[in-house]
Amino acid sequence: MENQNQTLINVLFLHGLAAHPIFHFVFFLMSLIMYIIILLGNSFLITIIILDTHLHTPMYFFLSNLSFLDICYTSSSVPLILANFLSDEKSISFVECGTQMFFSLALGSTECVLLTVMSYDRYVAICRPLRYPVIMNKELCGWMAASSWMTGMLNSLVQTVLAMGLPFCGNNVIDYLTCEILAVLKLACTDISLNVIIMVISNVILLVIPVLLIIISYGFILFTILRINSAEGRKKAFSTCSAHLTVVTMFYGTILFMYMKPKSKDSHATDEGIALFYAVVIPMLNPIIYSLRNKDVKSAVKKLTKSIFSQIA
Repeated sequence: MENQNQTLINVLFLHGLAAHPIFHFVFFLMSLIMYIIILLGNSFLITIIILDTHLHTPMYFFLSNLSFLDICYTSSSVPLILANFLSDEKSISFVECGTQMFFSLALGSTECVLLTVMSYDRYVAICRPLRYPVIMNKELCGWMAASSWMTGMLNSLVQTVLAMGLPFCGNNVIDYLTCEILAVLKLACTDISLNVIIMVISNVILLVIPVLLIIISYGFILFTILRINSAEGRKKAFSTCSAHLTVVTMFYGTILFMYMKPKSKDSHATDEGIALFYAVVIPMLNPIIYSLRNKDVKSAVKKLTKSIFSQIA
């Protein structure tokens, strides 16, 4: 009887934000607008970096990876969220759920590693400026970027296979906007101790250690900046890493707030709101932050605009 019940789970239902159905269309419009901005903003930033040879540096190489990552990450979940906001059924097949879980977790994990790599790049640029071209050569940059992607994919593969291989019986309603791994594990009708252990190890490797490395990197950066004699030199040094620091603060700040805030009766709805912010708002702000707070990007945009208008004229 147990095996029979387990085979019945072929379709899952996503009931995220089910307590606020009257706001679903508003959520849909807001998410759609932000998703379009994410696609256009990040694509534009990648295009600028490719076209302007002055931006062919390690910093912008990693930034283009981050922009492409944000496009992929939001595309792994936001279309599903948009469809469910307009759908009454809100169903997803078991295979589709596993696929969405894999890509969302893989890309989120990759961003944790990539942001750490970018902080190391800023550390070398400010603390070891004379050796920067030698240390951050093309081979190392390519290897660091590839390692970020492979680490995220491997972590997600292990966790997704373990999660989707569990027996699920009876309840097939996921009380979440997407097939988030913690929400799916709640449906399992067996011991999930192994999944929890793997998840804890993953969080230490991909969250705790990266945060510590970023803090250490910026500790050295701050110490180096404070030793610069001229105010103009300190301002220039800080401007090269201020955008990255802002993005890191938003990214990890959202994660830490979601996991460390006190639990209450209304905490689940709050968690879903934070998850929506994490999935849509942060990727939307990333290209804006890097464009507004970066003279090189603004200069490249001006040159590209002039070139386009001159060709039209």
